Amino acid sequence: MVWALAACGRAPVHHQEAFVFGTRVEVLIAGLDEAEARTAAAAVLREFDRLQRTYHAWKPSELSALNAALAAGRQQAVTPEMAALIVEAQRLTQLSEQLFDPGIGRLVSLWGFQSDELPAALPDAAALAAWRAARPSMVDLRLDGQYASSQQRLLALDFGGYLKGVALDRAATILQAHGVRHALINIGGNVMALGSKNGQRWRVGIQHPRQPGPLATIELNDGEAIGTSGDYQRYFELDGRRYSHLLDPRSAEPVLHTQALTVLITPRVAAGTLSDVASKPLFIAGRDWPRLARRLEVEHVLRVDADGRVQVSRAMQDRLVYVGGQPPAIEVTQ
Repeated sequence: MVWALAACGRAPVHHQEAFVFGTRVEVLIAGLDEAEARTAAAAVLREFDRLQRTYHAWKPSELSALNAALAAGRQQAVTPEMAALIVEAQRLTQLSEQLFDPGIGRLVSLWGFQSDELPAALPDAAALAAWRAARPSMVDLRLDGQYASSQQRLLALDFGGYLKGVALDRAATILQAHGVRHALINIGGNVMALGSKNGQRWRVGIQHPRQPGPLATIELNDGEAIGTSGDYQRYFELDGRRYSHLLDPRSAEPVLHTQALTVLITPRVAAGTLSDVASKPLFIAGRDWPRLARRLEVEHVLRVDADGRVQVSRAMQDRLVYVGGQPPAIEVTQ
């Protein structure tokens, strides 16, 4: 998780928050009249709510209707917006070597993570084996004009590791359309910065995966986005073992070798989307993350492994300020 850190400022910052996408979201706006800021922030939160209702994976939505059709072997009409999201998700799935794959919705459900209440039991072994043998993926989904279909009945889409990033990019567009030039958008640890906070860069903290408070802080430039995947965000424990929502599609099991992984995305088109997406495959990749990061064109990465050791790219190391001093066990990579 990442959060905005308070700092002294010359002018007040408008702050609105809500609970969307299963997490706390914040919109901070600087350098704008209070009434105008309130209107702009409200427009962002309305879009967040619309995205959540439209693409909810297990409550009635356009996405759950598509999943029902796929399970029944039927084609389903999709909106141009959903078609565009599918096409981009398929591109990112292939780019990440299928470690990011929104087509694993059935696996997420088997592990009990498509629920407001987390399970206290492991999934059925036979069902898990059947899923692993079929290995459904976004690449199994076919788009033909306005219709989506698949021959893979176990394919189900879950945009949970994708939609918050899309929402960041939408928020930036909405805010800019409302005349906002300086803002910080935080969706449960996925953050995008616009402009500055009264002339100073927006400063955020990166959650320590095993301690309260931040592991490090970082100042964000205009247009940068940051995202974290952590095994502390959504998990259950059974017989002393932690099972998180971060599932490896290759094994169909939760990842055990990593506690947290943070990426910083420099300004580019769809920086918010990439900040949400990229942390997942790099988290799953484990020690192979530097190679995959190069493939994804992500230069700024911070990883904490299962033993609490820190691995960090040189570019990210140069940007971080560690809270309480640099960790004793740290490896800096190029």
